[in-house]
Amino acid sequence: MNDQQLKFNLVEKNDMKKTCALSLLMACSAVMWAKTDEAVARIDEAGKVFTEIMNAPDKGIPQELYDKANCIAIIPGMKKAGFVIGGNYGKGVMTCRNTSMASGWTGPSTVRMEGGSFGAQIGAGETDVVLLVMNQDGADKLMGDKFTFGGEASAMAGPVGRDASATTDAKMTAGILSYSRARGAFAGVTLNGSTLRPDNDDNRKIYGKDVSHKDILMGKVAAPAAARGLIASLNSPANADASGATRARTKK
Repeated sequence: MNDQQLKFNLVEKNDMKKTCALSLLMACSAVMWAKTDEAVARIDEAGKVFTEIMNAPDKGIPQELYDKANCIAIIPGMKKAGFVIGGNYGKGVMTCRNTSMASGWTGPSTVRMEGGSFGAQIGAGETDVVLLVMNQDGADKLMGDKFTFGGEASAMAGPVGRDASATTDAKMTAGILSYSRARGAFAGVTLNGSTLRPDNDDNRKIYGKDVSHKDILMGKVAAPAAARGLIASLNSPANADASGATRARTKK
């Protein structure tokens, strides 16, 4: 083999390496964009779930409780995990009221809910889960790296509709109220044994940088454009008082 052939072979090998590297880079980029799209889509889905629940006549979350909640977490499409894994699994978003934000709400932080028992509500299909955090102590706990329902604090099955006595009892005693919707049925649900933790990878995709779950929920990070739909749902006309101002009670 002469020198010219050797040079040709080397060039050909280098070209192949570059082509493989470029193909790998493109594949990785495609996966990254797909995951980012999924994280953003989850924010939109959370807003839609909340709107549908609040628009259910006499069957949704009592407006009085929602108005007084410090934070809300919405997990669309909670799934029953496989036999080997056991328990349940889902991803959603959490946001808190904050007077320093123009919208009255912080940006959303992606959260993961895993394990535990959801009673009869979760079957073979998917279930939407909504948490109302009713005081600052509950908010502080859910801003941590991991929260266990029934361990650090219990989540009370929230009252549905316009039951005034149940609403009053919940308002006075509960730190966290939990709800679920499956197969069109909406009800309070117990979450003992379940855990809630931030998904830092998804938050990085949404915000374009490393941000902490706590900083997001304390209003230290500007809400991304992807959150507009969710925040609009939380501040929708259906949740406004007679003067037209949102009923949302903001909190620092």
